[in-house]
Amino acid sequence: MQRGVPQGARRLGDFQGRWRLEREIKDLAAGEIMRLSGEVAFAPRADGLSYEERGVLSLPDGRALTAVRRYLWREEGGRIVVHFDDGRFFHSFDPGAASAEAAHFCDPDDYEVRYDFSSWPEWSSRWRVRGPRKDYVMVSRYRSALRS
Repeated sequence: MQRGVPQGARRLGDFQGRWRLEREIKDLAAGEIMRLSGEVAFAPRADGLSYEERGVLSLPDGRALTAVRRYLWREEGGRIVVHFDDGRFFHSFDPGAASAEAAHFCDPDDYEVRYDFSSWPEWSSRWRVRGPRKDYVMVSRYRSALRS
C-alpha cells in the first residue's frame, strides 16, 4: 500500500451502500454548535449513485429537526462529480487522493470542501462556508453501517 493513499476509495462503486453519519456544524458568527446524527444511502441508478442523507439535527436551543439531503454522484474521468438532486453541478473531487479538495461558489457564498479518505473505509468531509450571512465549519464523519 502506498503511504497516504486510501485502499478502496478509488471508484464510485466503493461508496455504494449505507453509511452512518455524524456531523458537527460550528456557526462561527453566532458561536453555536449544531449536531446531526443519521444515515446516508448510496444507491445505484443508471447515471451513477443517488446520495440520500437522513438524520436528526439537534439545535442549540434543544429543538430537534428531521434533515434530508439528496445528491447525484457520478464518475467522470476518474473523478467523482457531485450534482444537486435537480441536476445542477455542485463540485467534483479525486476519490483516489487521501485528501481531496473542491470548491463551489453560490453567489454570494463560497463553499470549500476537503474530503479525507486516509482512514478508508471511514472517511470525512470538512466544509468551510463564508458569505454575507454565513460563516460556519461543517465536519461530517462517515463509517460503513455494516461496521457500526
